[in-house]
Amino acid sequence: MKQQYGQILTIPKPFVKWAGGKRQLIPILNENLPKTFGTYFEPFLGGGALLFHMLIEHNGQKCSISDLNSDLVLSYTTIRDRIESLIHSLKNHEKNYQKDSKSYYYSIRESNPRSQIEKTSRLIFLNRTCFNGLYRVNSKGKFNVPLGKYTNPNIVNEDNLRSVGHILQSSRVDIKCRDFEFVLRDAKKGDLVYFDPPYQPVSDTANFTSYTNKDFTYDDLGRLAELCIKLDSKGCRVLLSNSNSKEVSDMFSTKPWKINKIKANRSINSNSKKRTGHFELLIKNY
Repeated sequence: MKQQYGQILTIPKPFVKWAGGKRQLIPILNENLPKTFGTYFEPFLGGGALLFHMLIEHNGQKCSISDLNSDLVLSYTTIRDRIESLIHSLKNHEKNYQKDSKSYYYSIRESNPRSQIEKTSRLIFLNRTCFNGLYRVNSKGKFNVPLGKYTNPNIVNEDNLRSVGHILQSSRVDIKCRDFEFVLRDAKKGDLVYFDPPYQPVSDTANFTSYTNKDFTYDDLGRLAELCIKLDSKGCRVLLSNSNSKEVSDMFSTKPWKINKIKANRSINSNSKKRTGHFELLIKNY
């Protein structure tokens, strides 16, 4: 199902670059999806690569997506409901950035807009122009990534934004801002729940869990493992991505879990030589 705008055919893809994004793993994830399932739930939405794949491949698929990052959730609803105003705002950012990229970037990074449009265009603008396209906030919840070294960043990816807006509008997608545990109230027997949480660090230097001002801790991983067991007992299909770490393996070492080790690259490591040759875990109960 490709959306046509004029003569351009655009398949919707993530509009933000997100740590742990799944675009490169879509073929493997697709192979590991159950043959049939009810509603698709994704409680750690991030860039939404699997969601967009799901909406394209499974026409009419009912989806319930959520994230704890309120600015990210707002971005999805803004692109769905107010795409023209958002594109207009991003074009202003682009124009001002081209005049003086450094001072403009840091002025926007310091800003704290109140309106829905400006909040979303700020998030997308910073994501497109910051170092490595990394979304990270400090303990006070402030975005703190420096300016990236881009000659001509694609700030207004108009075709893709329209395509994302169109598919969110025309599909059965419910979008919420909430903690991942709430999925237990809504998911029913036969539904598919895909968890892609901030990964457990495999080394001291690999600890990146700062998507919101609340880190995803080892205790949160424990909460997640307990939730997966509860979902399994309800008859839900559960699929989980995480790092190839002992903590994760230990938590999911018993039945009903099957663990697959898959090859993955890291798109945001600042050292490009360290982006390849990684493995991660894909865990499921079916």
